[in-house]
Formats: sequence, C-alpha cells, structure tokens
Amino acid sequence: AAAAMAAERGLAMATCTAPVNIAVIKYWGKRDTDLILPINSSLSVTLHQDQLKTTTTAAASRDFTEDRLWLNGKEADVGHPRVQACLREVRRLARKRRGGGEDTAALSLSYKIHIASENNFPTAAGLASSAAGYACLVSALARLYGLEEELSEVARRGSGSACRSMFGGFVQWQRGDRPDGSDSLALQVAPETHWPELRVLVLVVSGEKKPVGSTVGMQTSVETSPLLKHRAEVVVPERLAQMMRHIRERDFEGFGQLAMRDSNQFHATCLDTFPPIFYLTDLSRHIIALAHRYNGHHGHTKVAYTFDAGPNAVIFALADTVAEFVEVVRRSFPPATNGDRFVRGLPVGPAALSPELLAAVVTKPVPGAVQYILHTQPGPGPQLVDDPSQHLLGADGLPWSRA
Repeated sequence: AAAAMAAERGLAMATCTAPVNIAVIKYWGKRDTDLILPINSSLSVTLHQDQLKTTTTAAASRDFTEDRLWLNGKEADVGHPRVQACLREVRRLARKRRGGGEDTAALSLSYKIHIASENNFPTAAGLASSAAGYACLVSALARLYGLEEELSEVARRGSGSACRSMFGGFVQWQRGDRPDGSDSLALQVAPETHWPELRVLVLVVSGEKKPVGSTVGMQTSVETSPLLKHRAEVVVPERLAQMMRHIRERDFEGFGQLAMRDSNQFHATCLDTFPPIFYLTDLSRHIIALAHRYNGHHGHTKVAYTFDAGPNAVIFALADTVAEFVEVVRRSFPPATNGDRFVRGLPVGPAALSPELLAAVVTKPVPGAVQYILHTQPGPGPQLVDDPSQHLLGADGLPWSRA
C-alpha cells in the first residue's frame, strides 16, 4: 500500500535487511555457471542480523533516467551480470504475476530503479557479504514489485549461497536435478528458535580480500580436482542427511564434529585443485589446533570450527561454553590494543581458567593475531524495514550522503 501511494507521485521505495549464513556442509562447485546450479547440496546456519546484516533500499520512479547502484555509499556497476540477472528475474516474475497486463495501480515495470546497499561488516573479508547482499537485493526488489512467491531461486542467480540467506535458522540448498534450475532452491530445515543454546563466534583475523575469489576458485576446482568430484557425488549426500539429523536432535557432539570434518574436506579440495588454492593461513591452522586441544582437554566436542573461502574462523559452541572459550582465545591471541573492543556483539561474561586448562590448551600465545571476536547466534531470514527514516535513499532517489 505504501508503495502504491508513493507511486502516485512517481516514486516507490522499499527497504529490507538480510542475514549472512555460514555453511556447515559446504557448497563448492557449479554444474551450470550461468544459472548458478551447484554440484552438491549444502546446509547452513543463518546468523542473527543484530550482529551481521545487509540493508538494501530499492526505489523506482518515472523520473529516473537510468538504473543505478550504490554499495556502502559508493556508486557501483549496476550492469554487473549477476545484479542484472536478479533484476531481470524479479521483473519477469512481476510481469507474469500481472498476467502480462499492465496493472495501473501497480508499479510500472518500465521505470528505472535506484538501489543502495550497505553492510554493517567489512565486505569481501570472508564474511559472506555476497550472500547477504543478493538475498537483500532480491527481498527489496520483490517488495517493491509486490511479489510474494518462492524467491530463493532468484537470489541464487545473484550468488549461490544467497539462496540460503532467504530463510532463518538452519537452511538446506537443494542441488536439484533439472537443467533449468527450477528445483535448485533453499528450504528451511529448522527455524532459529529450534536450538536456542547454539552460539557462534566469528574470529576475525583479517579484513583483507581473499587471494582467489570464490567464483573463479570453485570452477578451477571443478575442472581439476578429482577429490571434489568424489566429495560431491559420494561424501556430501551422506553428510547432508547426518547433519540434518544432528540439527533435528540438537546433538552438538555430532553437529560439531561433522562441521569440522566438512570444513577440512572443503579445504582439502582447495589444496587438490591445480594450481592449489590456499584459503587457510598459518593462523587458521593455529586456531584449528587450539580447538582440538580445547576439546581434547574436556574430553568431548565443546567448540567446532568452520572456515569458508577465507582465513576467518567461525566457531560454533553452546552458550555455556562461550565465556571460557573466549578467554582461551584471549590468552592465545592477546589483543594488541583494542582490549575493550576485542569482543563484540552479544555480551560475554568473565571466565577463570584453571591452571590445568591453561597448560594443556594455551601453548605459545600469538599477540594481536585475532583482530576481534564477534559473538552472535542463529537468527531469522530477511526482514522488511517499515520505518521510512531507515531508507538508504532520500525522496530524490539518491543516497542521503549525496542528497
């Protein structure tokens, strides 16, 4: 209704937020690079938008002369093929929904659009910004054009993992079998409320761009890694079923072990790629070893790591483990200066470490290696922002900073 009312003066606007997701059964490799169809299904946890989110405003007006895009305040290329694919798909669905006829009350599909998007976290630092970004773009566009349907398929055309950010909680991206991709979509396995004790720690080790982008990296892997082929055809189908069971049963031991194994295998396929791709750094390996020492000391899986195409570690734990493990990380990687800003996000209580734990787990400290820890938890899917003051574009259809 708001969009229709604004349309009378020729400007319609919609703003949404969307979450980051972290895969616990990894997606790596496409069987169709144009439609973005994966060689295997994947499964992820959607992170809470209070800590990590993308906000996107989409506006349409008869006064706009061209489509325009701003990312984090800077104008960007709206002609990017994946942005165009999302725009085209949303407009196609809107046209189809209107039965081909131009509904005068509805927003004209011929109007140019302006899009502004911003993250509350560093872009391309291995924090899955493209997933949140494209999920948010599609959500805002769908809202603008009044679409309600299954949109994970559209988000997939922007970035494969973006289809998983269209839902909260625990989400599966089904590989699908059809060549047209109509059955390659995301499904919610369980909502974020299903496992209230689950927590997530993102250990940010660097805000650098990754050495090899995911798009190029995964296709090189598809072309050259026999291990990846075995993973996709044999290993993942079994792991996916196991992981869904662990989530349903809230079995942290099973969930954590499988998440670590799958992360390790994904990075093994990167090493098996030719030439090899290195996303893990010495520091990543140091964190892996720390997690195993910590679990070994306790005699069961209390923390579980997973790494995407970058060096930042994502650690899953139950709420009652967080304070102690954060203290272990603080002792292992003493913060350089930002002692006060070392832990961000959800509050973390103090913890005393026993001398036995310190001796067994905290070996050679590496000062300043971890920039900060973000404490978060599973959260919901994309949200509509109703408050007009939260729009990223002004009444003139330009970003506030430019207006």
